[in-house]
Amino acid sequence: MMKSLVVLSFLLVTYFLYGFYINQYDTAVIPRQLTTAHSSNFYDYKGVMNVHTDLSAGSAQPSFVITSAKLANLDFLMFTDLNLFNMPTSFESYHGNLLVLSAGKYSYLDSRLMYYSLTQESIGNTLGEAQVKLADLITQKTGANKDSLTILAHPYKAGYSWAGEIPTGLDGFELLNLKSLSNRAWGESKLSVIWSLLIYPFNPRLSFLRIFTEPTDEVALLDKLSQQRKVVVYAGTEASARAIPLANYFIRFPSYKRSFEIMSNHILLKSELTGSFNSDRTKIFNALKQGNFYMALDMLGDPKGFVATLDDDTHSYLMGSEVKLSKNMAMKVKLPAKPKDFFEIIVYKNGQSVARYNQPEFVMPIKEPGVYRVQVRVSPMLPIPDAKKWISWIYTNPFYVRP
Repeated sequence: MMKSLVVLSFLLVTYFLYGFYINQYDTAVIPRQLTTAHSSNFYDYKGVMNVHTDLSAGSAQPSFVITSAKLANLDFLMFTDLNLFNMPTSFESYHGNLLVLSAGKYSYLDSRLMYYSLTQESIGNTLGEAQVKLADLITQKTGANKDSLTILAHPYKAGYSWAGEIPTGLDGFELLNLKSLSNRAWGESKLSVIWSLLIYPFNPRLSFLRIFTEPTDEVALLDKLSQQRKVVVYAGTEASARAIPLANYFIRFPSYKRSFEIMSNHILLKSELTGSFNSDRTKIFNALKQGNFYMALDMLGDPKGFVATLDDDTHSYLMGSEVKLSKNMAMKVKLPAKPKDFFEIIVYKNGQSVARYNQPEFVMPIKEPGVYRVQVRVSPMLPIPDAKKWISWIYTNPFYVRP
């Protein structure tokens, strides 16, 4: 008995000493600042989607989730409660500096589709009505639905993956989905995920960072579809704070605030948000609709100030733009700061890497038509027992350069 107590005490002391060690590890790859500046020509606003409240699969009331989003310093939040047909419209407004949108997520075949209407057009009063409406929307021509967003959630999540071709009427799909990535990590190494759960109390960001896996299937789908038609990709937190059964009775894990801090969508606007709800909602909707944004793992550092554009002699085009190839066209990319760890900025054309840069700012001439996108990777040194690991920090939506 005494021997067992000694062993247990030793393990507990070792655990807490290791916890103190990793508590000192900063996951940020660029220096943290009290305030961060927008890029020189655009305004950067971050927000999350695929968020559940206790009106469906979540563990907290909408008001609590809104407070969590404020604490995470978000600029906008999109509720997407599952199979909910009477989401209170009163939540769709400004809450302090946070703009809240009331969307929904609906069962469709074996998958899930997120839907938002700028004109607040009803999806229906029953799941059957919603599925008929969605079937009509996704079978239309690309870009035909000007006032709505229809997004495929987690296209390769186990049990909810999409079968067959992606319909032309979908605006796009989730390139990053937090729950899907977590499930994938569990499938690859249960021991590693259990270890991350053990170190979570000491360094939550590190616990997520070390099990992050690249969304290779989703990236391949993006490269395939974008050569056929315009498609937009999104980051979804799928926040519900119910990873633990009965979480809403005991503990919300991971918390909404923590989920919101892991990854987000950063829209880039040519004019700033003013606080006018109708005007600002339209700006955010248009940016999400057109793909004028990038996705980032914010747990690796605040990317605000990052910008990637296509420039010619007269215009500067945001990601998501469809432009005609012209003389003197160039891609301009700039990071908010030089990462303290190894990094590379990769430019892809039609799904193939065509350039790699190891400086925080560059200009690359564009001589040929094609679909271009940018990916920023960093290689931080993680605490033992881990080592260096290449992780994508930023993914942009594609630029479409036409002949």
